[in-house]
This record gives sequence, C-alpha cells and structure tokens, in this order.
Amino acid sequence: MRILHVVPSYLPAVRYGGPIVSVHALCAALVKRGHEVEVFTTNVDGPSVSDVPLDRPVMMDGVQVHYFPASTPRRLYYSPAMAKALANQSHPFDLVHLHSVFLWPTWAAARAAKKQNTPYVISPRGMLVKELIHARSRWLKTAWIALIEKNNLRDAAGIHSTSKIETEEMLALNLGLKAQPFEIPNGVALPKLGDAGGRQDKPAPFVLALGRISWKKRLELTLEAIAKVPGLQLVIAGTDDEGLTPSIKAHAIKLGIEDRLRFVGSVSGIEKDRLLQQSLALMITSISENFGNVVLESLAASRPVLCVPQVGAADIVAAADAGAVVLPEADLLAAVLRRWFEDPALAEALGKNGRYWVELQYSWDNIAEQMETSYQAILDSWQQ
Repeated sequence: MRILHVVPSYLPAVRYGGPIVSVHALCAALVKRGHEVEVFTTNVDGPSVSDVPLDRPVMMDGVQVHYFPASTPRRLYYSPAMAKALANQSHPFDLVHLHSVFLWPTWAAARAAKKQNTPYVISPRGMLVKELIHARSRWLKTAWIALIEKNNLRDAAGIHSTSKIETEEMLALNLGLKAQPFEIPNGVALPKLGDAGGRQDKPAPFVLALGRISWKKRLELTLEAIAKVPGLQLVIAGTDDEGLTPSIKAHAIKLGIEDRLRFVGSVSGIEKDRLLQQSLALMITSISENFGNVVLESLAASRPVLCVPQVGAADIVAAADAGAVVLPEADLLAAVLRRWFEDPALAEALGKNGRYWVELQYSWDNIAEQMETSYQAILDSWQQ
C-alpha cells in the first residue's frame, strides 16, 4: 500500500510533542509492515523555520519526508510549493491520511485527493472539541468549520479518533459526517526499565507534569493539589511557547510552594525516561486531551498515572488498574497523591500493572496493524 501522510509540521524529536511524535511512530511502523509511506509537511518550526532540505526528501526510519517552504499566511501553514506537489502526482497514492484541522495543508490535500479520486482519512488530533473551539479564536474556527472543514470531513472516506472521548466530542458538533469515526489509540515505545539512570528503591518524592506548557493543561489545578500534600514536589517538563512560566511561578508563590516547584524544560530520550522512572507518578489535569501520549509513556516506564476524565487515555488507566481517574478538584487529586506518597509500594504496584498492560496492547506494531486493517477496509469500500 502506498500512503501519503500530510502534517503541518514534522519535527518528531522536539517542540510539538505528542501528535507529531505519534504520527512519525505510526509511519515508521507502517514501513516496517511493508508499506510505502511518504510525508508532506512544511518547514515551519515555531517562530522560525527548520534547517531541512527543500529540494529532496529526508529519510526518517524508512519514511520519506518532503519539506515545503511556508508562505504568508504562515499561521495556516500555507505552502504553494506543497499545493503544486499535491496536484502533480505522477505515481498516485492508494490513500491519503491528513493529521490536522483548521489548517491549510488539510484543506489542500483533501481537495487534491478528491480531484484524483483518492480516498482520504482525517485525524482531527483532538481539535474538534467544543470547549477548545470556544476558548481560542472561536469565531474564526466556527467560520472555518462552516466554510471549509465541514466539507473536508463530510467527504472523507474515514475519520480517525484516538479515544472514545474524542469520538463523542466530534459527534456532538453535528458536522454531518458520512463516515462513522473509527477509534485506534496511539502506541508507545517500551523503554528497558533501569536503562534510564536506574530506579531507586523508593520513588523520589516528586510528581511529574510532562508535555508542552499550555493553557489547556490546567497546571494551576496541579499546583493546588500538590500544595495540599506537604513534602511532595512537582517537576514540570516541556516547552513553553505560550510564555506561561511566570504566571505558573506566581501561582506557586501564592500557594507557598515555590520551593517545591521545578522546571526542567523540554526533555526527550534517556532524559525523559529517567524523569518518568524516578517520579512518584505522572499527573495530567488537562481541560481536554483527545488521547494523551504521556499517559502511555508513564505506564511504559512502570509509573502510575493520576488524571482527570477529560483525558482520552483515562480509560486505559482505569482498565489497567494503573493509577487513578478523578474529577478535576484539588482535594480529590491531593487525596490520591497523599496515599501514593505515604505508600510508595502501592504506587509501584500500580505502575507495574500499567507496564504489563501497554506491553500487551500498545506496541506501535500492534497499532500499525490496526490502522492497516482500517485502511484496507476503506480501500475495499472505496473500490466497490
């Protein structure tokens, strides 16, 4: 099968976090299963551009990545060069998979696929959530849905969601979808336990918040829960493109826990594995997460997860008995943290449950096999 993935940005190691990392892992796993996989993306890297060749594809784990220069309006990842490449396919793809909404590459690729009579799949990646739409650029997004995105979604041969929560949020928008969303979660790479600097006999007394520092992560709630557990520290790891660090520090000072808060910046590879394995637990209190890759990363590191029901992967935490899912209230969150802090053996046991669960079900080869099956079903239906 020859598959094209279209992503606004594609820098799997840094900056953009979960969605891009998971897209690349999926693409690489599909290559290992014998498929020919290419990626069309732009050279946008935050406020600047990445130092990547624009005249030839870059090979990443067997995936051919084509970078195209972005033009104004840059915020939409507009790229005339990508449009030209999408329109002039000498060797058509069997299927196109689009990994965004509200951005120009998805509209351009959907338009090109329809002209070439090629089926396409859209993964909204958690952006079709009413609360998130209303929270930022509400009227612009509402207009975009009405004029562009509704048509893109209506004509898609498949709509991919990563969790039951994402599916429910999407259907609640009444977008007139012809294709019923199919659910396939993200996968996770499994680190060798102990290879990331070694585990201590007792977990270090800190909770980890891992991922981009963003308004939707609701870190003020995390701080309020930590404040209620004397002696417990919080480590925040991730990039801060929104400039929220000063306000988070100010909130910590207000709560009297500034000496229990530590920022370590963006982490990856061994450094990230070390943080996960040495933490008491991962904590995620986001307003909305279509999935939450960090949940699987924590379970893979044999550490429990404390999250709120708005996290798509919360179902996995509950099914695996690998942590706790509680309402977003500081007292409830603190009660769980206090129990684990006072009984680290309990946290250890929950973490082991999680590791067993992800080994069993969430390897990237397993996830790629599920996606391959869905692709084939879409192609079979398309050709009828």
